[in-house]
Amino acid sequence: MKNPLDLTGRVFLVTGASSGIGRETAVLLSQLGAQIVSVGRSRERLAETVRNLSGGGHRTEVFDLTQTEQIPAWFRDLCAATGPLNGLVHCAGIQSTMPLRVLSPTVFEQVYRINVSAAAMLAKGFRQKGCCTPSGSIVLLSSVMGLVGEAGISAYSSSKAAVLGLTRALALELAREKIRVNCVVPGYVKTEMTAQLFRSLSPDQLSSIESMHPLGFGQPRDVAHAIAFLLADTASWITGSGLVVDGGYTAR
Repeated sequence: MKNPLDLTGRVFLVTGASSGIGRETAVLLSQLGAQIVSVGRSRERLAETVRNLSGGGHRTEVFDLTQTEQIPAWFRDLCAATGPLNGLVHCAGIQSTMPLRVLSPTVFEQVYRINVSAAAMLAKGFRQKGCCTPSGSIVLLSSVMGLVGEAGISAYSSSKAAVLGLTRALALELAREKIRVNCVVPGYVKTEMTAQLFRSLSPDQLSSIESMHPLGFGQPRDVAHAIAFLLADTASWITGSGLVVDGGYTAR
């Protein structure tokens, strides 16, 4: 029996591959047999990711995704070198904790540019002729904060809610091209980004947040498993969905 999670011979582009969930996703997909195009802003950190990948034929791409207008053309040039991709995973993102009274339009737009606009332009690049294989798959990263909200993170929370809406709209639009679009909705996961947040909290505050997750805080591999599932044949009849991976956070 063929393993439906076997990704041998497939090629996936992973943004944010220089750390956290993106790096762990790249590592897991390579362990399942895939070749990885790792995208990030730091050549050195991408090189560290590649050293942890299984197999060969991997590629790194240094690119600043805030340059959203350039993404489709960059994507087309990339695929001219790599050939059509089987899938795209957008793990790159930023989190901003800023109360509304001090929130500026600049910060708000910066959060949306990388979390939402870049996601849309990556999808636009992926669907271009010659850039994706038949039955391609796109996986975006939302957050439970896009479902429940929290004081002080209106920019981040609303951007992640927008990713859920973007996922559903793109799933319907791209279905006729046989491209599936889904997103993963994680709770608090122990990454470099959340470590910055945790350092700003008191032990009691941190304990309170962890207690909201019946299964405790997650690890990057927990989210990577969900991403792999959505990319593989295991999810061949799934599109427009948000897969919640939150240790029970939203079950409360």
